[in-house]
Amino acid sequence: MKKVSFDYDGTLALPSVEEFAKELVEQGYDVWVVTSRVGDDDLDKSFQPWKTPDWNRDLWESCERIGIPKDKVVFTSFADKIDYLKGKNYIFHLDDDLYELTAIMASKDSCMPLNVGHSDWKRNCIEELEKHKV
Repeated sequence: MKKVSFDYDGTLALPSVEEFAKELVEQGYDVWVVTSRVGDDDLDKSFQPWKTPDWNRDLWESCERIGIPKDKVVFTSFADKIDYLKGKNYIFHLDDDLYELTAIMASKDSCMPLNVGHSDWKRNCIEELEKHKV
C-alpha cells in the first residue's frame, strides 16, 4: 500500500487539506499523521501545565472525519520528523514547517517533502502519487 504523511498543525488542520486526505483514504492510500505534538500519554503536567487531557481532541476529531486510525498517528514530541519518516517508504510528507521540510530534503530519503504553503501543494501531492502508480 502506498503511504503518505501529513503534519497536523498548519497542515491537516486546514479544511482543504483534510478534504484531500479523506479523498486519499477513500482511494485506498495509507494516510498517516506525523506531528511534532506530544501524545496524550506523554503529557508532563509539571513541564507542560497548559496542556490538558484533551490536548489532542482537535487532531483526533480530524482523524475520525478523515478515516485515519489512531495507530497511524505519530507524535514526535518535538523531535525532527525525518527521524521517524526515514526509511519507511512514504511517498510524501506535507508540512508547513520549512525546517522540517529542509531536514527531510537534506536526509536524501525517498520521502518527498512538500510545502502546504505553496499555492500548488495539492497538484504537487498528486504528481508525486502519479510517479508511484503501478
